[in-house]
Amino acid sequence: MKQLWAPWRIEYILGPKPDSCVFCLPEHTADDEQRLVLHRGRMAFVIMNKFPYNNGHIMVCPYRHVMLLADLKPEETHEIMDLLQQCTVILKQHFNCEGINIGLNQGQAAGAGIREHLHFHLVPRWTGDSSFMAVFDEVRTMPEHLSRTYAALKPYFTNGAANGKQDRAASTPGQEGCGS
Repeated sequence: MKQLWAPWRIEYILGPKPDSCVFCLPEHTADDEQRLVLHRGRMAFVIMNKFPYNNGHIMVCPYRHVMLLADLKPEETHEIMDLLQQCTVILKQHFNCEGINIGLNQGQAAGAGIREHLHFHLVPRWTGDSSFMAVFDEVRTMPEHLSRTYAALKPYFTNGAANGKQDRAASTPGQEGCGS
């Protein structure tokens, strides 16, 4: 029998499961680090993926609980695109990645694990990042723990590229309908 040790997953396995949407965030709280929230904008936010495909796998989500891209308000769409652009700069700068997969899985048939709340994935990529483990055993290795990646990325959003937009703490429009 082959074993792959992933001790950080025990928290998810044994921990309580949320009854509500994981992307419907409460107002800014001290929980942002625990929730892996990197940045809060006016209508959208940046969060790390707790079950990443690669180191630095982050997501951009609207606050509003919306399932379809066509249902976004124009101002939400613009802020999300701005954040996607800023995130690509940050990922490239920090991880020196050679490419970034940016995607939206709209609907369960398209592979959306959480289909009820729209979210865009950004996954840093490097030539040859699919090692022999992925090829032979369909396994990926994660060289850095999530908490360490969070600590490394957070300053970029606090002091860097993503800080050019109005901060969510100053205004909270766009959250209506979250969780409904």
